[in-house]
Parts: sequence; C-alpha cells; structure tokens
Amino acid sequence: MPEIKTFALFAITALAEILGCYLPYLWLREGKSVWLLVPAALSLALFAWLLSLHPTAAGRVYAAYGGVYICMAIFWLWAVEGIRPTTWDVLGSGVALLGMAIIMFAPRA
Repeated sequence: MPEIKTFALFAITALAEILGCYLPYLWLREGKSVWLLVPAALSLALFAWLLSLHPTAAGRVYAAYGGVYICMAIFWLWAVEGIRPTTWDVLGSGVALLGMAIIMFAPRA
C-alpha cells in the first residue's frame, strides 16, 4: 500500500506544479488576467510543500517525481488542452513511470 500512497502524492504534487506553471502561461501567452499569478504562486508553494512530505532522500524523490510529472503532463495535454496523446506519448509516459518505480521501490540496504 505504500506504493499507492507514494504515487498518489506524486500525482497531486505534479498537478500542483503544472497548474502553478500553466496559469502564468495563460497570462503571458493567452492574454489572461495578471491575477492568475496569485493562485499560480500558491500552487507552486503547495508543490514545494508536497515534495517535502516524502520520507526518503530529496534527490531520490526529485528523480522519481520526474517520471510521474511526465505522465501527468501528458494527461494534462489531453484533459485540459484537448490534445489526444499519441502512442509515443503514452509509451514514453509508461517508460517514465517504470523509471519512477525502479527508483522509489527498489530494495535498499
């Protein structure tokens, strides 16, 4: 069960980071309100706090988190931007998740 909790925490963390970066993108590239920077900053602060909740070494957490981030970014592409992922997007996400699992769940001495 710790694997499911770890993955869920990574997924929520990734959504916080993606939202924190997407809102300034909307302001800068799409001409949306500058006020989007307020929830963006809060979302990025939440992202940093969520990363700190993992009980293992920070470097390992950051490396493994990258795999889940890739998967969540592809999901965002589909769910928010309305662009259907290609087979290569899905395959790449799967490889990234496999890397995350190896890094986080390999036996340690």
